[in-house]
Amino acid sequence: MTDLTKEQLRSIKKSYFNILGLFLGQEKTESRYIRCLLKWALQLHLNPEDLRHGNIDINAISYAHPDDKVEKLESIYHLVYMIYLDKVVEDVELEVASIYAQQLGFDSATVPDLFKSIATADYDEIEKRNVRQEVMDFMKIYLN
Repeated sequence: MTDLTKEQLRSIKKSYFNILGLFLGQEKTESRYIRCLLKWALQLHLNPEDLRHGNIDINAISYAHPDDKVEKLESIYHLVYMIYLDKVVEDVELEVASIYAQQLGFDSATVPDLFKSIATADYDEIEKRNVRQEVMDFMKIYLN
């Protein structure tokens, strides 16, 4: 995470809280999804200061639908970033990603295709800093 600016990291954390809000807002959430979200929180080193910076009331965390395409693209990039924090893509992370992407308005088949594309990045020797652009380019094609 050291390659991010403070503003980029804040933006990723804001996206995390939005994902968390989506799942907390459901009547019933599977415990494995909650474990996935807790894992990301730990990997992002979330703390009370992050809540203050984002003006987030822990008692009122909720999902806010991004209004424009750029925000949706950023949200997907942040999601990909969180999944790759530990350099391991777990099935439950892909499930969480699919649920979130569908909420954003993407087709359910888009997310697996995106992750297949990114998973080959190591083999294609794409530099780490280019993954963001790859995500953006890929998602522009699939925007509804």
